[in-house]
Amino acid sequence: MYRRSPTGAAGGRCLFGEHDSSVRVSDNKHSEVASMPAADGTFVVDMDSHVMEPPDLWLNYLEPKYRNRAIRIERDADGVESLIADDKVMIRGRLAAIGGVEHDAMEAFKSWDLTYLDGCPPASYDTRARVELLDEWGVDAGLVFPTIGILWDKEDDPELAMAWARAYNNWQWDFASPALDRILPVAQVPLYDVGLARQELGRCLDLGFKGMFLAPEPVGGKRPSHPDFDPLWQMLVDADLPICIHLIVRFDRTINLSGTKWWDPEKERTDLTFSFGMGGTMQLIPTVAALVCDGLFDRFPTLQVAIVESGAGYVQYLMDRLDEKYARFRASSPLKRKPSEYIRENFYFVMDPTERSIDAQCELVGEDQFLWGSDFPHVDSHLRAIDEVKEALAPMSPARRNKVLGGNAKKLFSL
Repeated sequence: MYRRSPTGAAGGRCLFGEHDSSVRVSDNKHSEVASMPAADGTFVVDMDSHVMEPPDLWLNYLEPKYRNRAIRIERDADGVESLIADDKVMIRGRLAAIGGVEHDAMEAFKSWDLTYLDGCPPASYDTRARVELLDEWGVDAGLVFPTIGILWDKEDDPELAMAWARAYNNWQWDFASPALDRILPVAQVPLYDVGLARQELGRCLDLGFKGMFLAPEPVGGKRPSHPDFDPLWQMLVDADLPICIHLIVRFDRTINLSGTKWWDPEKERTDLTFSFGMGGTMQLIPTVAALVCDGLFDRFPTLQVAIVESGAGYVQYLMDRLDEKYARFRASSPLKRKPSEYIRENFYFVMDPTERSIDAQCELVGEDQFLWGSDFPHVDSHLRAIDEVKEALAPMSPARRNKVLGGNAKKLFSL
């Protein structure tokens, strides 16, 4: 088990080291960490930040019956770190690149000397350090997604998958709950068993989680818009909270139009500009189109969906493209209205920090549908993302800029 000196996390747990509680979770719903609003009074929300899960999280939080199948990080006989899930090696070596915001990106990918923990800045796992980072940035709140949690899946064992998710959600609650006005937790809920998913989503919503992280892919041959999953979407409608769809990484198959169809990793090195630049977009554009074209929002007119880490400059193009084809093939479609109307009413899109076209997108699509995200602390993010965002949004009117910086997120999450 890894050891790292605890940093006085406000969550009340030593995040790196042993403790004797594997499944208990704090019921604290009140902030213990002082809130510092943005200096100019603008409410600012980072819609795409991550934690770096402690390497012994699942060894500590997983129920005992599953602990021998825990997700973990171990060193092999050669001293090389591996990320392991259910005794299967997912990644061997250079694990700092899973995080790595504080390192040169190419150094993180190439260096075998940098460890997983070297890629984990304190704000990625320590509550107080996260709040201090938000204060430094002038950000009021940040939505939190997993990192290792976007890498694993376990379709062949739904109970184990839910146990992994439950352990992460319990740790995440301990991380976020002392500062719920600053750190917004999102429940990880695999869809492999709808009954288990309903139970875990209900538990997390009761605690105070602010939505549900959904992977942008079919599960068990069913798209997320399949009626079998409707009970979950009804729970979110009742809670007035969104589905948060974030890109994922899978090492044993392609995701939608993944770059592995263009670069053969067994014969050549994948181009990082291509894979990082196109990976999320190729996952999430088909996801948006499928949810719309399947008629999900005719069944759930008020269901809200946040699209995270694919950029946002494509939205009007997608609306026009789908509308043009819908006009020709309407007789074969289950939709009651044009696709663009569902996109405008049911989706929020998270811009990358340096996107320059969002003012035009707001003009075309609507200024209530756009948000921003830093992707902290991943290797392709920047520590001063907030400065990049403000520069990109500078041409906007103050009212529109304030909506994108945080006003829209405040409405989406009822903050």
